[in-house]
Amino acid sequence: MDLSFSKEDNAFREEVRAFIAEAFTDDLRRKMSLTKNGYLDKEDHIMWQKRLHEKGWAATHWPEEHGGPGFTPSQHFIYDSEMSAAGVPLVVPFGIRMVAPVIMKFGSEEQKKKYLPDILATNVWWCQGYSEPGSGSDLASLQMKAEDKGDHYLCNGSKIWTTQAQHADMIFCLVRTKKMEKRQDGISFLLIDMHSPGVKVEPLVTLDGPAEGKQEINQVFFEDVKVPKENLIGEENKGWTYAKYLLEFERGNAYGPGLYRSLGKVKKIAADTKINGETLAEQPHFKAKVNDIETQIRAMEFTELRIFSAMSNGQNPGPESSMLKCRGTELQQAISELALEGIGYYGMPFVEDTFALKNEEVVGPDYAPVTAPYYFSLRKASIYAGSNEIQRNIMAKAVLGL
Repeated sequence: MDLSFSKEDNAFREEVRAFIAEAFTDDLRRKMSLTKNGYLDKEDHIMWQKRLHEKGWAATHWPEEHGGPGFTPSQHFIYDSEMSAAGVPLVVPFGIRMVAPVIMKFGSEEQKKKYLPDILATNVWWCQGYSEPGSGSDLASLQMKAEDKGDHYLCNGSKIWTTQAQHADMIFCLVRTKKMEKRQDGISFLLIDMHSPGVKVEPLVTLDGPAEGKQEINQVFFEDVKVPKENLIGEENKGWTYAKYLLEFERGNAYGPGLYRSLGKVKKIAADTKINGETLAEQPHFKAKVNDIETQIRAMEFTELRIFSAMSNGQNPGPESSMLKCRGTELQQAISELALEGIGYYGMPFVEDTFALKNEEVVGPDYAPVTAPYYFSLRKASIYAGSNEIQRNIMAKAVLGL
């Protein structure tokens, strides 16, 4: 694999840096420094994503026919690396990275025309309706029911751990349309308007106690919600196939650039922290931990490049996405543990809502308040999008034939 960059690639890198310098304002930088999970207010995310859309970079992995920029594999790598290094806001994935590929692959032409342009322009905010109480990693046991009423489905049930549902206009849901012997059968993929009568969002407030409206997760209830038949993706009772396809994209994100940035913060913390007159960065045991993680990130980066190069040639992520998800989340957690070790006692003050810090004096270095909340927030990373134990089962079956 040739890792050298051409003159065109280097020119593209400068273009990305120039865009970041202009679009990533001081206000957005300040807000990103105070977030513990990568999420900002809805308005800030929309503003950022619309700036990307104006540039033509809102959906970098979309095919050109649907508005993608047509990046080469090296441009994808450069773009992800520069954006991550700068710490720009996340592109909320539920529309652009998750439901959109499913619509492109399995949706009708009418559905593509109706939904894809608004997803690309961030005119509609999406959320994901997969997990249910009692149906998380064992997703095939889901019970939310969609009864065929002729020209519409009548939906009853609930979805849980629904990220940013309080902001959403639409939700893509897996629903039970038929009871069959094999649980994976009888599941359909529906697009549901969150403003429909009978839809109710209840916040799930976590231990960090965020301010009202800023919680990350929710439970969504559906009581006799009418969903038009034209909102069914693909064939009825074939939703499990579409769900697996979507999860390849949910789990197949690039981790390397973000991991390097997070490790860079750890190195800064270690250089600033002194113990008995010696910086933490000079302590052999801590230095060994940092070096070990950096080696693992480098190995993962090469694996990602190989996988994404294959994707650029039309191949789907496949079981490799499970591998990336496992290693990526475990390295995220390991880095956050080092950061927490590095800040020591400064990790103890309880920060109810990091956004409130804009009006309060920070205890310790400016990076201290979000370090402990970020560490605790990442405990869920090895559970969401299918727990890492489930991912290993997928790899054992798909790759090793076990």
